Amino acid sequence: MSGNSPKRQGERGFSLLLVVFSVTAFWQSYAISGFTGLSTAGVFPMLASATMIAAAVCILVESLLESHDAHADVTVDQKSMQSVLPMRLVIMVLLITGYLVAMPAIGFLLSSAAFLLASFSYLWRKPFLVSLLITVVSVASVYIIFRKLFQVVLPNGSLIQGLF
Repeated sequence: MSGNSPKRQGERGFSLLLVVFSVTAFWQSYAISGFTGLSTAGVFPMLASATMIAAAVCILVESLLESHDAHADVTVDQKSMQSVLPMRLVIMVLLITGYLVAMPAIGFLLSSAAFLLASFSYLWRKPFLVSLLITVVSVASVYIIFRKLFQVVLPNGSLIQGLF
């Protein structure tokens, strides 16, 4: 962020939220295996979350050090709300929520396919068949790599037990 750019509404709060999220991620990654060795399962997540903490703290400090004049007479109107919470973000959050709700019922593969197809169709705006083809290739690749190659058990869902 440059020193000349105007501060957006909610920037300080979001910066603080980033720090809290990063610390929580580090705490969760530490719970995997602690600092027991360099080759344990939690090392990479701890490194990633420590990097997130460092970046989030830098962003927060920079946000706090910038001049306070940009927030002198801020009113929440439709335009400022749209810059903080654009409709595309709202729709993607709803799609992700639907994905999380659908996964226990219809399983990983079908919910992932539905989520990817809806996301590609909405965000990419290419012909439906192109989005469908990329969705099928993506889900098939994930299935082959994780289920067949690495033998990871993917959630089946309660409605379609034993189908895949």
